[in-house]
Amino acid sequence: MNTKVIIICGSKSDFPFAENKIMNPLNTKSISTEIFAASAHKEPEKVLEIVKEFDNGKTIFITIAGRSNALSGFVAANSSCTTIACPPFQDKLDFMVNINSTLQMPSLTPVLTVIDPGNCVLAVERILKAQN
Repeated sequence: MNTKVIIICGSKSDFPFAENKIMNPLNTKSISTEIFAASAHKEPEKVLEIVKEFDNGKTIFITIAGRSNALSGFVAANSSCTTIACPPFQDKLDFMVNINSTLQMPSLTPVLTVIDPGNCVLAVERILKAQN
């Protein structure tokens, strides 16, 4: 079973960040990715469908959500796979307002938070190397 990276964005407005900063760099390294838009607040059933489809023990989920980031914890709580949150902060003020919703997860929701999308790409590469 091959490892796949599944990127779940909280909304389609996050696609440019996800595609340009994470998906395209992963694809240039021949790492298979797929991208979806689904809000944990507005479409929890859709998020669960995505997670259940790819929850095979080897998938790496990357969640991209700002503001009230329920997406990352929701994915991690409903999956046995690695979940990496890489929130799309617009500026320093946006970062200061929203970082806590990504960093503070409830128990049994292991979310790795990586602020820099380039480091997110490197983290995925290292996780994949460790799996092999």
